[in-house]
Amino acid sequence: FSVGYSAVALNHVIDFKEKKQEIVKPVSPSEFFPSLPIVQGTSKRIKVLTRLTLVVSDPSHCNLLRSTSANIRLYDIIAVFPKTEKLFHIACTTLDVDLVCINVTEKLPFYFRRPPVNMAIDRGIYFELLYTPAIKDSTMRRYTISNAISLMQICKGKNIVISSAAERPLELRGPYDVANLGLLFGLSESEAKAAVSTNCRATMLHGETRKSACGVVYTVKKPRKAEEEETTLPACKKVKTQA
Repeated sequence: FSVGYSAVALNHVIDFKEKKQEIVKPVSPSEFFPSLPIVQGTSKRIKVLTRLTLVVSDPSHCNLLRSTSANIRLYDIIAVFPKTEKLFHIACTTLDVDLVCINVTEKLPFYFRRPPVNMAIDRGIYFELLYTPAIKDSTMRRYTISNAISLMQICKGKNIVISSAAERPLELRGPYDVANLGLLFGLSESEAKAAVSTNCRATMLHGETRKSACGVVYTVKKPRKAEEEETTLPACKKVKTQA
């Protein structure tokens, strides 16, 4: 918590290859943190989110996400990890999720195609790249960079989230270090910064919209242009400014 993040997500992974699993209620953060730590450099406490990740290797696995399970709605973020091109297409076009995870530990068995990627972007879904495998092993680092660049060629750096999936504190890196890794993944400087900041916030808001089934709105003050200011000035002030 001392590396500079203001929010973290506790990830519950369901892999259908292991055994038949059901979606359980998310673990309360209070079970791990009796008192939430303070964000470095502020007086605010860190925000702890709950996340569900489904590793799907068969179309039937997606039925769990399509079901009206009450436990699904309890999670702040829903992610899906598709193992095939068909499942990647389904995740981008039809599933009600917040994140689509990209495999970074081995060579992709398919090529990214523009239509499903563009549809996911239009639907407000983000693509997740993990950086922990890249700092663990040189082979996985090569796959991480290669797969990330393949995605960037299609999505043009849009809707990318870079996260850790860290299991130990030593695997974590600060936001600025992660943004620098984003440059290796084919992102521009502004896109790399967004991948660890504004895009993460947008993913959280997308999750809130999904949970509420109504929508979430947040406002941003738009700077006024010079021409607009001139048209709103009284006639006496216009004369003075023109003089």
